[in-house]
Amino acid sequence: MADRLDDSGRRRPDHAPDRRPGSMRGMGGPPSAGRAAVPGAIAAPDQPVRFWRAMGDLFQLVLRSKAPGLRWRVTVALALTLLGKALGVLAPLMLGKAVNQLSAGHGSGAGGAVAAVTWAFAGLAVGWALIRFISAGAPQARDTIFTPVAQAAQNRAAVETFSHALSLSIDFHQSKRTGALSRTIDRGARSMDFLLRSLVFNLAPTGVELVMAAVVLAKAYDWRFAAVALATVAVYGYLTFAISDWRIGHRRALNEADAEAAGRAVDALLNYETVKSFGGEERAVAGYGNALDLYGEAQIKATNSLNLLNLIQSAVMSLGLGTMAVLAGAEAAAGKMGPGDVTAAVLILINLYAPLNILGFAYREIRQSLIDMESMLELRRQTADVADAPDARDLPPCADQRGGAVTFEAVSFRHGARSEGLSDVSLAVAPGTTVAIVGPSGAGKTTLVRLALRMIDPQAGRVTLDGHDLRDLKQASLRRAVALVPQDVALFNDTLAANIAFARPDATEAEVWAAAEAAELGDFIRNLPEGMATKVGERGLKLSGGERQRVGIARALLAEPRVLILDEATSALDSRTEAAIQATLRKARAGRTTLVVAHRLSTIADADEIVVLRRGKIVERGRHEALLEAGGEYAALWRRQTREREPV
Repeated sequence: MADRLDDSGRRRPDHAPDRRPGSMRGMGGPPSAGRAAVPGAIAAPDQPVRFWRAMGDLFQLVLRSKAPGLRWRVTVALALTLLGKALGVLAPLMLGKAVNQLSAGHGSGAGGAVAAVTWAFAGLAVGWALIRFISAGAPQARDTIFTPVAQAAQNRAAVETFSHALSLSIDFHQSKRTGALSRTIDRGARSMDFLLRSLVFNLAPTGVELVMAAVVLAKAYDWRFAAVALATVAVYGYLTFAISDWRIGHRRALNEADAEAAGRAVDALLNYETVKSFGGEERAVAGYGNALDLYGEAQIKATNSLNLLNLIQSAVMSLGLGTMAVLAGAEAAAGKMGPGDVTAAVLILINLYAPLNILGFAYREIRQSLIDMESMLELRRQTADVADAPDARDLPPCADQRGGAVTFEAVSFRHGARSEGLSDVSLAVAPGTTVAIVGPSGAGKTTLVRLALRMIDPQAGRVTLDGHDLRDLKQASLRRAVALVPQDVALFNDTLAANIAFARPDATEAEVWAAAEAAELGDFIRNLPEGMATKVGERGLKLSGGERQRVGIARALLAEPRVLILDEATSALDSRTEAAIQATLRKARAGRTTLVVAHRLSTIADADEIVVLRRGKIVERGRHEALLEAGGEYAALWRRQTREREPV
């Protein structure tokens, strides 16, 4: 494992993370100038990473990893590492003694003396070979024992970071790039494994081996041998660290280009239909090429600087070995050392060569892994705008069989990206009633829905469910009580059965089919070759918009919520299917409260109350007939839509 390992991952050890660029890059259009941070990604900071803080987090992760036999595995692995290093220093001494024994008996003509020298040399040579084998085998046994710990820590890092990312608020996820966030988690988790192996089994043991080698050389031969070894390591280490620090900038550029390209690739793949419909394939290909060009430029710089480092390291090691050999030869010529001692002194320094190469490689990779891990830790330090309170409690069972009571009490909220938001909105939705929210785009309808789901918290006022402030409840229990059918239903790349049952994974097959039938999906599913086992594709793109909405309705009905929120839930349906679904939804309203957001006013004409929003304020409220008679905002919207439906 020499320093001649480039940043693209060639000749990398099995446990090292794959640093190669993703196979798909820049699919979303031409890259931005320079290497700006990816929006929403957690970019590596420009300032040096905080080493001890990162090590503290790493240590805590190991303790939380719950690896089988954690303590004894770590203890035995450390013991094997130190044993291998100690024997690696002692093995050359035994070989030197064997050579001296052979040299001392050279020229003896007596058969018995020759045999004795031969057996003595053979014994020492066998002992040297055995010690060398144990020294070489100890790291392999160590890796076998320690791998479960490293893997468990890596998995724990990925799971905890993924869980934390999912817990962050909707504002964070709306500004992120999915591909860049995924890379941040993946690279950060992989860096944990490398840091564990490098710090525990490379850097610290190499320092111990250097001290042992210096002591042995000084005690067995002369202090000058120890001085040569220490000076060689010191110069090697200084130059390695200095050049590696300089090369860190190349790694940062590669990481940023990698994250940018990954984010663009995922964006383009998720929006494949948009790319196709606007003939954007050539722009996507051009973006792919430009991204690779930028990455290639950075890779060339990194490779050239790596070659320079390798050349300097080879020069330092060759100079050290030459000095050690000349010094030993002079001592042997003066009769102070035997031929075996010359061999042993040179071998000790050669044995340090491999750890020194690992040291240089490990230092660079540790610094680079710290950048990756810092990005992951920065993500984990992000705080959720919406989080469970320390004393949050579960939502009590619904006391009213008609459904839950939702109340907005003087609620205000404004997004940072908008000039207007909800302002002092008060609204009470009684159990078992259907309340419709209408108004022009940007009036605050979606904000009201997110407040009811506690995707966001009001900046003033409060939202309650059955008299309980949503901020006092555990989010998990709230989400079990409130179900949403959005306008754009997003499905998992799984089967129809899995997507419908996502709301209630413990539902029986009969219950899943009942929900599908209620959503007018039964005939459609039975006509599919694979039925419920049909895969729906990425985000459900194998289904039509109407089919996706019906799956969303089935999923919400299966959840059996006390509050059902319909956000333009039938906007993608044809008139016949919409009428059938509306009839189904009217039946589904029994035993639950329904909040409907609608643009097509004909779908909510039978609502118990219609609330008209404009610029974040309630301007009208009442039943359909009363609002038409009032001749206000609602009546104007109704007339406009009625005219649009009239035949030309």
